[in-house]
Amino acid sequence: MAPLMKIVIASNNQGKLRELQAMFAPLHCTLVCQSELAVPECPEPHRTFVENALAKARNAAQHTGLPALADDAGLCVDAFGGLPGVDTAYYATQWGYPKGDDNNVLALLEQMQSIANRRAALVSTLVAVRSPQDPEPLIAVGRVVGEITRAPMGSKGFGFDPVMWMPQFGQTFAQLPEAVKNANSHRGLAATQMLALMRANWFTA
Repeated sequence: MAPLMKIVIASNNQGKLRELQAMFAPLHCTLVCQSELAVPECPEPHRTFVENALAKARNAAQHTGLPALADDAGLCVDAFGGLPGVDTAYYATQWGYPKGDDNNVLALLEQMQSIANRRAALVSTLVAVRSPQDPEPLIAVGRVVGEITRAPMGSKGFGFDPVMWMPQFGQTFAQLPEAVKNANSHRGLAATQMLALMRANWFTA
C-alpha cells in the first residue's frame, strides 16, 4: 500500500483517539474516527483483548471499505487475578456506579482499600486489518507494570492514569508530560510495534 493512505480508527474514545493520532503521525496517514463515518459500535463479547480488537477492526473495515486500526486495552490487577481486564471500561458499573473514568477510579480505590498488593499492569492490544477478511491481521501488544496509588494524582491523561504509579518516573501517568507518557505507556509501546509492522507489511519502500 502506498503512503498517505486513510485508516479508520475503530474507537469513539476521544482520549484514545488523540493518543493514537499523535503516535501514528510518522506514517503520514490520515486517521479517521469511525464515528465520522457512521460505523456502528461493535459488540465485544470476547474475554481477551486481541479477540475484541480484531472484531472491532473487522467491523470498521466492513462498514467503510478502509483499512482499520483497533485498540482494546485494560487494567489487569494482580490481586484480582488479572481483572478487570476486558471489562475495564465498565468496571464502575459492577459496583453500582454509572460508567465513566472518574467512577472507575473511585470504585477501584474502594475495592483495593484493604489490599496490600498494589501491583497492576496496563495492557494495550492493537490490531490492524487491510480489509474485513484480511487473513493476516497485524497484532501488537504493549504492557507496562506499576502500582495502584491510594489516591488519584495528576490531571493529565484519562482512564486509570491518575492512579497508575510508574516507579521508574516516580509519578503517575496523569502527572507525566504527554510526550513522555505516549513514549512509555502501554499504548505507546504497542503503537511503536504497530508502526514497524505497518512499514514492513503494508508500505512499499
